[in-house]
Amino acid sequence: MNPIELFADTLNRTMGMFTATLADFSDEDMLVRPCPGANHAAWQVGHLISAETRMVNGVTAGAAAELPAGFDTKFSKETSGVDDPTQFPGKKALLDQLAKTRAGSIAWVKTLTPADLDKPAPERMQRMCPTVGHLIGLMMGHMSMHMGQLQVIRRKLGKPILF
Repeated sequence: MNPIELFADTLNRTMGMFTATLADFSDEDMLVRPCPGANHAAWQVGHLISAETRMVNGVTAGAAAELPAGFDTKFSKETSGVDDPTQFPGKKALLDQLAKTRAGSIAWVKTLTPADLDKPAPERMQRMCPTVGHLIGLMMGHMSMHMGQLQVIRRKLGKPILF
């Protein structure tokens, strides 16, 4: 397995675990905060979608799956405290968009060569991920970090422990 195949496979596997984490959430569960100041699942999913889109497009303009109009503004730092269910898409819409976004990211990764992984990441990201390879690693780690936060919401809701 070469690094491109490994990255594509790991992006896919991380997505599978993430969607399994939310499989038994209702639309109402998506708006539960584990504690004051923590983000609810709906905002976290939208944030992941927006962030991954920016990362991929930052390396290869237009390579990411297109977002619905106004999507980014619904999932900004300024909206992280919003609890109004009318301000966020429902669970199905969010997971459908996440699936499109991640499929687009995987397709993009498969266009890269091992040499591309050593190219500089977008300037605004270089502090955290100096190369394209690091940026792809960040995409996996970012989703995993949020998956851990969703596990806390699962416990608050009394849902079974999955992993």
